[in-house]
Amino acid sequence: MIIYISGGVRSGKSRYAQDMALKLSSAPVYIATAKIWDEDFEKRVDRHKNERGEQWTTYETYQNLHRLPIQNQTVVIDCITLWLTNIFMDDEQDITKTLQVFKSEIDHLATLDGTFIVVSNELGMGLHAETALGRKFTDLQGMANQYVASKADEAIFMVSGLPLYLKKQ
Repeated sequence: MIIYISGGVRSGKSRYAQDMALKLSSAPVYIATAKIWDEDFEKRVDRHKNERGEQWTTYETYQNLHRLPIQNQTVVIDCITLWLTNIFMDDEQDITKTLQVFKSEIDHLATLDGTFIVVSNELGMGLHAETALGRKFTDLQGMANQYVASKADEAIFMVSGLPLYLKKQ
């Protein structure tokens, strides 16, 4: 089962995903898809780890998520935006190639038994990016979000900490 949760920055999507996972499992899995690029971000990551607690098993990767020992688990994947950023940069900012890699990974996850709660940002609801690269990435993010939402059993949009169910099983 795939549950897709999207929203803006600080909309409450990660907290909601984690709370949902804890209701479904006493030992959920968290997949962090970010790379730590500076000291400030490292502190943020450490804070999030401490907030999650010891009942969580955490993996930090953005490649081959389906190969992790996550079969029959409740898994939070946080977040698509950072996951795509890493793939996008690895693939030399090629939208087509990045989207192909991403869709393949989602398709693999969809074949696994378990509950996969996938968190993403809605980038296209704000101002247009100032740079061509930023606009290219916003387009990529929108296409990736649409793909996950189409594959998801449930889709939730977070606004001000409140869930709006777009698709419910």
